Amino acid sequence: MTEPTRSRAVFSTEDFQLLKQAVAHYLREIQDKPESSKYSNLYHRLGRLG
Repeated sequence: MTEPTRSRAVFSTEDFQLLKQAVAHYLREIQDKPESSKYSNLYHRLGRLG
């Protein structure tokens, strides 16, 4: 049997920085709305990755 091939990363480190910037911008736009906490959590998770 052959071993399964290793999957490649979908996002690069630079992609995480771009996503974090985009989420930060959107978070400023919705800061007074209830869903802002979800985007704040996403922002912090992206910071740990990239």
